[in-house]
Amino acid sequence: MTKPRRVHVVGAGLAGLAASLRLAESDVGVVLHEAARQAGGRCRSYRDATLGCRIDNGNHLLLAGNHAAMDYLRRIGALDTLIGPDAAVFPFLDLASGERWTLRPNAGRLPWWLFQPARRVAGTRLLDYLSAVRLFGAGRDAVVTERLDPRSLLFRRFWQPLAVAALNTEAEQGAALLLGSVLRESFGAGGAASRPLVPRDGLSESLIEPALDRLHALGAELRFGSRLRAIEFAGERASLLGFDEGGESLATDEAVVLAVTAPVAARLVPDLTVPDEFRAIVNAHYRVAAPEAAPLFIGLVSGTSEWVFRKSEILSVTISAADRLVDTPAEELAQRLWPEVCRAYELGEAALPPWQIVKERRATFAATPAQQRRRPPAATRWRNLVLAGDFTATGLPATIEGAIRSGETAAARLLAETR
Repeated sequence: MTKPRRVHVVGAGLAGLAASLRLAESDVGVVLHEAARQAGGRCRSYRDATLGCRIDNGNHLLLAGNHAAMDYLRRIGALDTLIGPDAAVFPFLDLASGERWTLRPNAGRLPWWLFQPARRVAGTRLLDYLSAVRLFGAGRDAVVTERLDPRSLLFRRFWQPLAVAALNTEAEQGAALLLGSVLRESFGAGGAASRPLVPRDGLSESLIEPALDRLHALGAELRFGSRLRAIEFAGERASLLGFDEGGESLATDEAVVLAVTAPVAARLVPDLTVPDEFRAIVNAHYRVAAPEAAPLFIGLVSGTSEWVFRKSEILSVTISAADRLVDTPAEELAQRLWPEVCRAYELGEAALPPWQIVKERRATFAATPAQQRRRPPAATRWRNLVLAGDFTATGLPATIEGAIRSGETAAARLLAETR
């Protein structure tokens, strides 16, 4: 098909926003449908009544080498809303031993930092890092612990925290191929690509609201509270979108980007294979201000908490692959995690402040080899229907970078002269 005149993008998460932006910039009419009353999906901010301040529904760390995300932020005029250190620095605390260290890769691709013990993980040797090359040659069935030695100190203090955070899956089950992709585009590309970045104010302020403003300026039509219930097909085309408010017939020069979750896509598209196993993420937010000179985040090992983020009014914990914790009462979790937060940011024995626990039972698909094989491409057998979402075959795990790339891929598919 030739370039469509109008495209209905269903879903206003990052994948849908990225697709909408690329299409609107290419002079395609865009109608963006979102079932909720706000955009952002699993990447947004909101005011929490318990804490009395805005929080993010999850903690996300971007890297300077996330090229799709950086380009997206530049195009929506929000690149300067990210903050981070001038170089790649990753502070850690081992809660068992009390040791602190900061991983400091040098900016260039040649990793001379490995020759300096002060830049490495505490207690590790230069030769320990050579094991990383085994990830790059991993087959599609290999899991992380088959390619990296789980008995090593480097594994416990770096590879495992990295794998669990990137894959949201236990290292014993996570696809080595996906971790290799993450490593290749971050630490493998040098410290300049590994420089960590976080939103200065919040996820919505950086990634969502500026995109909506840009889409509005480009003439896109935004429809919130617009839930897609069914898609009708005729021959090689999707012919009608069935929303709660009524049907939307598709003309021959109209197309659809379906940027919904994997379960919803499977319900709407006949015979679509998608990931069907998921992992939870637990976040704990504490209303307390840390010193401004303190690190923006700290990685924790040998405890329950994995990463603690310092934000303007809160300290926020993220625990990935957290299925073991989702049924734990919120108050018990708050009490258990708070001492680890105090140790991370050297708060002494501070009393438990106001807190909020946020549990996402199906935060991302499980990044196992079996689930990786279930990820569909952007193209479908219908000429005017493409898929977007971090569950599609992006070559990355379910990350912000992967979601944005999927939207770009879906838009590019429709913008191509022919299919």
